[in-house]
Amino acid sequence: MTTDKPLANLLRQLSTGSFPPVAETYERGKTIFFPGDPAERVYFLLKGAVKLSRVYEAGEEITVALLRENSVFGVLSLLTGNRSDRFYHAVAFTPVELMSMPIEQVKQALEEHPELAIMLLQGLSSRILQTEMMIETLAHRDMGSRLVSFLLILCRDFGVPSTSGITIDLKLSHQAIAEAIGSTRVTVTRLLGDLRQDTMISIHKKKITVHDPVALSQQFA
Repeated sequence: MTTDKPLANLLRQLSTGSFPPVAETYERGKTIFFPGDPAERVYFLLKGAVKLSRVYEAGEEITVALLRENSVFGVLSLLTGNRSDRFYHAVAFTPVELMSMPIEQVKQALEEHPELAIMLLQGLSSRILQTEMMIETLAHRDMGSRLVSFLLILCRDFGVPSTSGITIDLKLSHQAIAEAIGSTRVTVTRLLGDLRQDTMISIHKKKITVHDPVALSQQFA
């Protein structure tokens, strides 16, 4: 997990302008925006994790991305140049600190700060890769494979090296994992128990450590 704060540093520069970003905080589980809301602002994630999901008519909610620090989201109208409504449901997956700016001001900031454009492209590239991985995860019919694939995604994006492997730097409830992979809390609890029994993972204060991601991927993915 990155230790510097390039996005925060850049936003400090923008804060000296005529239209500074607005600081916002959200508690875990709070909605940042709903599908159908006007897409009028761009969000810069400074601390925490944000879940983006799609909600379907039957009420099923599928996670398409988990955004980490230094991510930028809510940019569809900015990229297309057309006013549109939100496509995703954005929820604070952990306590979140972010800043937001109206789209027109972001356009001006991109012209004045090319490094912001580079950061935006880097964030979108990472986001596209993660979304593709999430789609591949949900393609598995076997819930064990789904769970393992999801844990490996989290190791990639939220993993911190530790003495016993890679610790996912998120407090994950069984319900949150179940919602992310389209399963149930009971099933996730059972599958995590199997992985712990096989010494593939350990869990401490809701943080999961994957002892050997390569072995986990080879044996279960």
